[in-house]
Amino acid sequence: MTGDLLLLAVAVIWGSSYLAAKTLVVVAGVLVVLALRYLVSMAAMLPLMIRRRPGPGELRVGLLLGCTQAAVLVLETYGVSLTSATNAGVLISLTILLTPLMQGGLPPRFFLAAGAATGGVVLLVAGPGLRTPSAGDALMLAAAVVRAAHVTLSGRLSRPAYDTVTLTTLQTVVGAVVFTVAAGPALLPAVAGFGAGEWLGVLYLALCCSVFAFVVQLWAVRRTSATRASLLLGTEPVWAVLIGVSLGGEHLTALATAGIGLVLAGTWWGQRIERAHRSRAEPHVPIRVPGVVEPDGPVDAADAHLPGAGELRPDVARDDVPLSAVGFRQRPSGLPAEQPGPGPHP
Repeated sequence: MTGDLLLLAVAVIWGSSYLAAKTLVVVAGVLVVLALRYLVSMAAMLPLMIRRRPGPGELRVGLLLGCTQAAVLVLETYGVSLTSATNAGVLISLTILLTPLMQGGLPPRFFLAAGAATGGVVLLVAGPGLRTPSAGDALMLAAAVVRAAHVTLSGRLSRPAYDTVTLTTLQTVVGAVVFTVAAGPALLPAVAGFGAGEWLGVLYLALCCSVFAFVVQLWAVRRTSATRASLLLGTEPVWAVLIGVSLGGEHLTALATAGIGLVLAGTWWGQRIERAHRSRAEPHVPIRVPGVVEPDGPVDAADAHLPGAGELRPDVARDDVPLSAVGFRQRPSGLPAEQPGPGPHP
């Protein structure tokens, strides 16, 4: 439950980032904004690495995830600037379907839930309707594919021994280097012209939309599943519209309201399906009872009528039903009781 709430908080923060990012991009450009966002994020994360030493595996995974995360942000930022809000919202929401497609093994009902959520996004951003696909549409589709791959890789490659803070820091370092080089000479003049409002926007994008969001996303994916995380993060367009209505003075139409309901209903339904499927897929670990030897085979059907058959309790003495009657062998007297074996490694 805590992981779900944190992922929803990330979706709200990312939904609110449109207002800050839109203003900053107009002032300084995409690459400068991304460079500053990552540089501030790196400065906030590096002090946490004083007592941490990443291993070779963490370095490889962190660098790879840093590349995929940077690719998502640059594709999204350029894509939104080159297409309509309608197409951008619909295409990026395809992450909800692409992530389970990459994972595989989920029941068909899950895709119905994901489809309902995607249909809600279509209604939410329908506005004047879909138009002819553009280069921005292609970039947003690529962003949805890369985001799904990033979430999936985060879940598969992040071993339990890997440190979440270390992996997140490595991602910020990769983005800072890539976008600082890409911004080039335009970075310093843009910074010199920033006022208090622009710096507040940069700090919000860096500390809330990057540091907090990246740490929570990786932490939650490692404790739940990439599919569940994508469903919750897929509510981002809903929060973008709600924040636009409350802070930006936009009006919410009946169609958009229906879309919000579909997104939330599809997300809730998909969560339940995915949770039930994952719980059934977890392997059953039998409990070893001290002093009792495992049965040689299945209990014979002829013994099923015996009193206590199938209800054997080692803590209760039963004189009327010998252990041999239900397929167990009693340990001969005089031998020491068998000690329980070690449990699975935590």
